Amino acid sequence: MVSRFSEQIVAWQTVHGRHHLPWQNTQDAYRVWLSEIMLQQTQVSTVLGYYERFLQRCPTVADLAAASDEEVMALWSGLGYYSRARNLHRCAQEVMERFGGAFPHTVEELSSLPGIGRSTAGAIASFCFAQRAAILDANVKRVLTRVLGFEDDLASSAAEKKLWALAEELLPTTDLARNMPRYTQGMMDMGATICTAKKPSCLLCPVHGDCVAHRQGQPERYPVKTKKLKRSAASWWLLCWQRPDGAIWLEKRPAPGIWAGLFCLPVYDSEEALLAQSAQHGDTSEAVHAQPFLHVLTHKDLHLHPVRVSVSGDGVPTPSGQWCLPAQWPDLGLPAPIRSLLQRGF
Repeated sequence: MVSRFSEQIVAWQTVHGRHHLPWQNTQDAYRVWLSEIMLQQTQVSTVLGYYERFLQRCPTVADLAAASDEEVMALWSGLGYYSRARNLHRCAQEVMERFGGAFPHTVEELSSLPGIGRSTAGAIASFCFAQRAAILDANVKRVLTRVLGFEDDLASSAAEKKLWALAEELLPTTDLARNMPRYTQGMMDMGATICTAKKPSCLLCPVHGDCVAHRQGQPERYPVKTKKLKRSAASWWLLCWQRPDGAIWLEKRPAPGIWAGLFCLPVYDSEEALLAQSAQHGDTSEAVHAQPFLHVLTHKDLHLHPVRVSVSGDGVPTPSGQWCLPAQWPDLGLPAPIRSLLQRGF
């Protein structure tokens, strides 16, 4: 099965795989790396516009390394998981400093860079440098565990290690310059379009004849992973100080934490704390309470309560922050719900 599996995936991808995405059909490690980081826990349809805008502003790794933190966060604003943007910037700087502006070719060296894990390193190495390197993102885990009938619990690090070893055994062994990029892309395409989490299209799968899960008639029981994310909830009161000229007081969120490094309205744990602070700089008797709304993060539900308080002067409400006019908002790194709130007004 080992040699046949990779051959079937390569043949299927050549004819039926995705070939239209802007980061495909290139061996430019910068573009492949950028797409891989953006696509982590983010859908392709969402990434497309961000990818294009990012490359317009930072067409090379040198441009990204030279950009300011504010520029990078503004370009990333709305994509979420903002630690990716911070690591992206640091990684570009290290590529310039440690490797003279050229991405290294091996999984080991790639994995030493900020924000590049083993799977991302494998993707870059196989796509750009024809290295015999495996990837193991969520889509590929699903394909492999179903084909192999892999029943070990992936909540265990030992099971994950075992699956990595199996993934490496299945890699192509010949004509790596052609087959490794097609195989890696094929595994991604299979997971995204055929071997989906629910209602997989098994009869369209090129390896369904060898698939244990298909023979069992229960592909959706794979992969096995018992560990569940624990969700929590929090209520944030957002203070919107607004000057007569429309400027809003924004502060950078502290690190570590939610939206670290992004500009945000000042956050308070309660309405009382918000009003007590705002009373020092504005007339809270005319405070406008906007409709509260929910913003869902991976592990937490944020219940956001915006309150607008008008101020007459241009003083400094808090030690850290700045007044920002509406014309400046597009160039700031703002969390998606804050950007939306400011744009629609309240």
